[in-house]
Parts: sequence; structure tokens; C-alpha cells
Amino acid sequence: MNFFKRLFKMGQAEANSTLDNMEDPIKLTEQGIRDMKVDLEKSLEALAQVKALAIRSRNEHEEFLSKVENYQEKAMLLLTKAKKGALELSEAERLAKESLMKKGESRLQAENAKAESTKLEGSVAQLETNVAEVKKSISKWENELKTLKARVKVSNATQKLNKQMADIDASSTVSMLERMKEKVNQEEALAEAYSDMANANKSIDDEIDKAIDFTADSAQNELTKLKEQLGISNDTKS
Repeated sequence: MNFFKRLFKMGQAEANSTLDNMEDPIKLTEQGIRDMKVDLEKSLEALAQVKALAIRSRNEHEEFLSKVENYQEKAMLLLTKAKKGALELSEAERLAKESLMKKGESRLQAENAKAESTKLEGSVAQLETNVAEVKKSISKWENELKTLKARVKVSNATQKLNKQMADIDASSTVSMLERMKEKVNQEEALAEAYSDMANANKSIDDEIDKAIDFTADSAQNELTKLKEQLGISNDTKS
């Protein structure tokens, strides 16, 4: 049948599923499955028709066998009537002979019907085998199609990831990090420069105070000197 050729084509498509464009094997497999389903419908239709012919031949065989028995009984009845005197012997023999001839014809037709029925039953068995094989093939390739589609998804995702990885330039990344490091160094140097400038802007008074360490004790000494100049004793109450 033609579907075996399509099975071979789909086998080739599945074997080449690692090609860059994996949609083609999928479409080919889907088309092959559709074709097999069309073949299945035709096979089922042919099976029904052949089964009908086989049933008809079997029924005809049984009918002709019944006629064989019927004509045999009629011939016996005719001769029995002649024996009893209810029918002339010559007439009974003539009719009985005709009945036996009909019996022979019916037997031959029964044999032909039996042969035809046997032949048709063989065709039915072959068609049933073909139908079962097509159904099995459809089920198999539908499962294969699911697997193939899953492989396509994985392949596409992998290809996308690999492309993204290929687009990453290692040297440019290192260069970017070096520029960032240089910028940080520059920012730190700038901060140090601002600190130096802040120290440079301190007033001369700040420098004097820092040099003589003008603390609370030196202020007390100055206060004592001023009191002595004014004649103020330490014992005098304020």
C-alpha cells in the first residue's frame, strides 16, 4: 500500500530531524499521518464492502444447500405419490427427474457460493490486517510527532541560548570592567583632591590654635594673669 512509502519518507524525515530547519520534518510527518488516515478510511470502506459480499455469498451458499435438500424431498414425494397411485408413474418420473436436475444445479451453485465465500473471507482477513497495521502506524507516528515537536522546542531554545552566548564578546566585557575600575580609581582620586583642598582652606586662626594647643587650661592661666593685673584676689567673693 502507498502508506508504506509514506512511512519510509517519514522515517527519512525523522532521521534528518537535526537539520537547521526542523519544521520540514514536522510538516512531512503531519502530512504522512493525514495520508494514512485517508488510507484508513478507504481501507475501512473496502473492508465493509468485502464483508458484505462475503456475508451475501455465505447466505447464498446456505440457500442453495436448502434448495438441494428441497429438490431431493420433492423427487421422493413425486415417486411416493406414483407408488400410491396418486400420480402416473411416467409423470412422476418426469417431474422427479426435473427435480433432481434442479437439485444438481443448486448443488453446483452452492459449491460456487462456498468457493466465493471462502475467497472473500480471505480478503476480509487481509483487509483487517491492513486496517490494524494502519491504525498501529498512525498511533506510532502520532507519538513520534509529539517527540519530534518536543525536540524542536529544545533545539530552538538551545540554538537561541547558543546564539546569545556567541553574541557575548569576552574581550569587550573585560574592557568594560577595566573602564569601570579606572572610573572608580578616578573618583577616589577626586575625593582625595577635594579633601586636600578643604584642608588648604582652613583659617590662620585655626592653624594658630592648633600650633599652641589653646585649651581650657591655657585659658585659665590667661584669666589668672588678668585678675592679677586688676588687683583681684582669688579669695575675693564675686
